[in-house]
Amino acid sequence: MKATGIVRRIDDLGRVVVPKEIRRTLRIREGDPLEIFTDREGEIILKKYSPIGELGAFAKQYADALAQSCGHIVSITDRDHHIAVSGAARKELLGQPVGPALENLINQRETRCCVAGDRDFIPISTQEKESFTAQMVCPIITEGDAVGAVIITSRTENVKMGEVEQKLALAAAGFLGRQLEQ
Repeated sequence: MKATGIVRRIDDLGRVVVPKEIRRTLRIREGDPLEIFTDREGEIILKKYSPIGELGAFAKQYADALAQSCGHIVSITDRDHHIAVSGAARKELLGQPVGPALENLINQRETRCCVAGDRDFIPISTQEKESFTAQMVCPIITEGDAVGAVIITSRTENVKMGEVEQKLALAAAGFLGRQLEQ
């Protein structure tokens, strides 16, 4: 654990303010859920909660099945990271932060289909080296909140995502959203 040197007092309602610098660094926004942990030494640990992270193994299996069905790279993200990836980009994307443009797309609840070079084409990771040629991005909505995305992407030249990929991504996002509601 890393010390920040920041000290805060608990107010009369039992609240503690998480400093803006820490919220910005950890990408914690107003309304984001935090998990609270304690240990035997009396430490309280706040961890950003990812509902999709709870489905990690299940999301991985779903990504594998989807990638096998469509023959493309499939990634399932929460609002911050790629939590399940199947296909050739697994090592490159798994655990990587989502790019700001993808985070915006998720927050706007927008489904997007495009090819590299289009004005709407977005990097899906902060580490992406512009190696993808086509993408289909569909947000995962649960209980009215956008919590992540299903991304079908390709590196093959002249590949275009179409109606089939859109329906697969929409079905996957809808299914994962309903799983989180249970």
